[in-house]
Amino acid sequence: MDIIKLIGVVIVVVGFALKFDTIATVVIAGIATGLVAGMSPMEILTTLGTSFVSQRTATLFVLTLPAIGICERYGLKEKAIDFIRSIKNATTGRVILIYQAIRTLAAAFSVRLGGHPQFVRPVVVPMAEGAAAAKYGEITDEVSDTIRGASAGAENYGNFFAQNCFMGASGTLLIVSTLVEQGYDVTAAQIATWSIPIAVISVVVGAVRALLLDKQLEKVAGGRSAK
Repeated sequence: MDIIKLIGVVIVVVGFALKFDTIATVVIAGIATGLVAGMSPMEILTTLGTSFVSQRTATLFVLTLPAIGICERYGLKEKAIDFIRSIKNATTGRVILIYQAIRTLAAAFSVRLGGHPQFVRPVVVPMAEGAAAAKYGEITDEVSDTIRGASAGAENYGNFFAQNCFMGASGTLLIVSTLVEQGYDVTAAQIATWSIPIAVISVVVGAVRALLLDKQLEKVAGGRSAK
């Protein structure tokens, strides 16, 4: 009956599928898993607390939120729109694609360019929305959500698929150590070399996504502005 201990996975999948609160879903899944595993409530709380403290660096992005809020309050988005308007033939898809290409190159050399709260939210999103606003006028919340999702996707594509191109990256070293433990004779250089085509393909896929995004915005925002 050890399979019952996977109840937490089921709770997470169902919770995310039904769009329940993320933190509440994860906490409930953890508590449920602990209970079916025979842990006492105190042991569950201790485990959760220990895990949170040991991974507290994951919450450091919270420190950047006030700075982002101040920048937006004093015209960051407006300045981004003005900058985009000064660039000929700038579209939302092209702005996002350019960022993805830069992010991919930076990740390949293990240069920490930023992330969602540090770079995408305060810089890329305003520029991408500015390109749409410059072309179609005021954009709706639905269009804004689409642009933000695409911007976040560009960050994920650029970072995830290119980071193993660097031989000293933690992901690359983890892959090497895992394969060596399984009896495979591999080196970090080999893993990095074979990661390069993956990174290139991710940029190509990003270019297709950018083209489709521009077509989608042309259909939705462009059709609305023409009325």
